[in-house]
Amino acid sequence: MVDSLKKPGFEELRPGIKVPAKETLLTPRFYTTDFDEMAQMDLSLNEEEFEAIVAELRNDYNRHHFVRDAEFEQSWDHIDGHTRKVFVEFLERSCTSEFSGFLLYKELSRKLKDRNPLLAEGFALISRDEARHAGFLNKALSDFNLSLDLGFLTKSRKYTFFKPKFIFYATYLSEKIGYWRYITIFQHLDAHPEDRIYPIFKFFDNWCQDENRHGDFFDALMRTQPQFLNDWKAKLWCRFFLLSVFATMYLNDIQKPDFYEAIGLNTHEFDYTVIEKTNETAGRVFPIVLDVKHPEFYSRLETCVKNNENLRAIDIANGSKFVKTLKKLPYYLSNGVQLAKLYFIKPIEMTPLHGQVR
Repeated sequence: MVDSLKKPGFEELRPGIKVPAKETLLTPRFYTTDFDEMAQMDLSLNEEEFEAIVAELRNDYNRHHFVRDAEFEQSWDHIDGHTRKVFVEFLERSCTSEFSGFLLYKELSRKLKDRNPLLAEGFALISRDEARHAGFLNKALSDFNLSLDLGFLTKSRKYTFFKPKFIFYATYLSEKIGYWRYITIFQHLDAHPEDRIYPIFKFFDNWCQDENRHGDFFDALMRTQPQFLNDWKAKLWCRFFLLSVFATMYLNDIQKPDFYEAIGLNTHEFDYTVIEKTNETAGRVFPIVLDVKHPEFYSRLETCVKNNENLRAIDIANGSKFVKTLKKLPYYLSNGVQLAKLYFIKPIEMTPLHGQVR
């Protein structure tokens, strides 16, 4: 019988199958889009680069990479208590995010197959990678006597509709921030192998190259649709998605720093590095990037962190739902004000495309 030390505080759908984490504004989302609009996209403006990216994906450089070796074949009961809990949460969040990408890309490849074959093939190839990542992460969860029922997750999650251009902004940033997260963790643990508490981290070097190629796929795809990048509306939306992705990561990580501390990282320094590198990378395709070195940028995010701590404290305190809601309102309002002020910090203008491929 598995005791509470091995599975601290996790509800199960059935023995060994974890109840998925509650959906919140900060949890990975599942998306759907306008498949007809996507199918009608003309790729000719940047077709040569796009074909080259698809050819690179076709090579499947990591087809033999995600193979568990003998180091996995041991008990992981020595990772216990709170460290075990935050590690399981990291694996679940990562698995859910990868699986969300798989579902979207697989459906796109299916719907576009007969109407836009090159685009459909690209989505099929990146869905292959995401499925491989999700499966590897779910297998890692089983080392901690838990796993996710991905079929249940498919049916139970709410799906958010985004128009194609919003899908491109969001998934491009998701893939690129994933690259910088994985490579930063890998480089730290390569230099400090004593902090590598579990062998999955050895896979992060090749893994992040998948994320990078996926980001390049969306980069090349957006360059085929310069209307998504060149007007004033594009600048506003790029600011919105950059801020959304950075704020979500920061609030998640800073509220749960124990995972990063368990592998020898300073959570604040890790997030500063990942945000600044992702912001810099986004400037290669986005018309603007955020001024993440502005003196108010992280201080306002820290205010949101403190607000969220107060919201959680209200949740666990005694009292009626109505009274709790009243107590929460000032903190919700403060979060809105902080994010609005971050949004209106003057962004950094990048070289415009002017309808041409850079």
